[in-house]
Amino acid sequence: MSLTAEPFGTLPDGSAVTRYILSRDGGPTLRLLTYGGIVQSLEVPDALGQLANVVLGFASLQGYVDGYKPFFGATIGRFANRIAGGHFSLDGTDHWVDVNAEGNCLHGGRDGFDRRLWHAEPLGDHELRLSLTSPDGDQGFPGELHAEVTYSLLESGVRIDYRASTDAPTVVNLTNHSYFNLAGEGSGSVEAHTLVVDADEYTPVDESMTPTGEVAFVAGTPLDFRRETVVGAHLRDPHPQLLAARGLDHNLVLRGTGLRRCARLVDPVSGRVLVVLTDQPGLQLYTGNALDGSLVGTGGRAYRQGDGLALETQHFPDSPNQPGFPPTVLLPGQPYATSTTWSFQNT
Repeated sequence: MSLTAEPFGTLPDGSAVTRYILSRDGGPTLRLLTYGGIVQSLEVPDALGQLANVVLGFASLQGYVDGYKPFFGATIGRFANRIAGGHFSLDGTDHWVDVNAEGNCLHGGRDGFDRRLWHAEPLGDHELRLSLTSPDGDQGFPGELHAEVTYSLLESGVRIDYRASTDAPTVVNLTNHSYFNLAGEGSGSVEAHTLVVDADEYTPVDESMTPTGEVAFVAGTPLDFRRETVVGAHLRDPHPQLLAARGLDHNLVLRGTGLRRCARLVDPVSGRVLVVLTDQPGLQLYTGNALDGSLVGTGGRAYRQGDGLALETQHFPDSPNQPGFPPTVLLPGQPYATSTTWSFQNT
């Protein structure tokens, strides 16, 4: 078991980026960047002990800095997913946040936490804590927010612990945006993977991909993953929700509370299994619908829609504007704490 650090390039402003490598003998190896709090790669064994990187990403820093942002492996904040119209009201005060996606605020705005240089603090040889302070008014969000994300390398996976505090009322929704391909990064589509999600309901979206405010049953829709289902089985269904998103890009309402299983993803060829556990109320499924072959990944293969599946544990999109959704308001003196685990197994 070891934790090492190495240079990973320089940002346009001259700031140096570091890559941390956490590894366990015969187990997983995790590579993390201080830029964006990014999971650059995650190698896990199959049933024969063969390691493969199972997340999408870029080989160099330039890929993460330039152009279109697919958010590969990034830590997302201040607010994951969408805020409709880039507007919300808090304690009677209107707040306008950065608009960067069809008139909405997506993943914290154009300069979200995925674009920040995080401070890194190794905690022993299997944990790395990343932290940053977001000033009052950052991307339009109120209050100074201090955020910490701790990545712990387990014998069979990764635990991510999110912590935050504020000096004024604000809204917070942190997640990680890794795209998984259990056959190995660059191996093609995940449409043959099978998926189970412990959710009976979802939050429908409108044409701009923001929630309508209703909570609907998944039964009879392409979002029904209550039983083991091939990921690609319904991706081309002419269902209005899939047409709006051009694939999967939806929040499922998870059963139960506390830390529990929310999803199980299986690659039938390699036998790798990913079990996701979380204490969050929602899970965003996203099939990389904007990937069009113009981005070349870590292994040199151009990425296309369906080459990875993002499983983003979260509070619901647009929660600040939806009184029927679980609240995302954080007050001074109130701790923000949530945890997600990626546990890898073999069939």
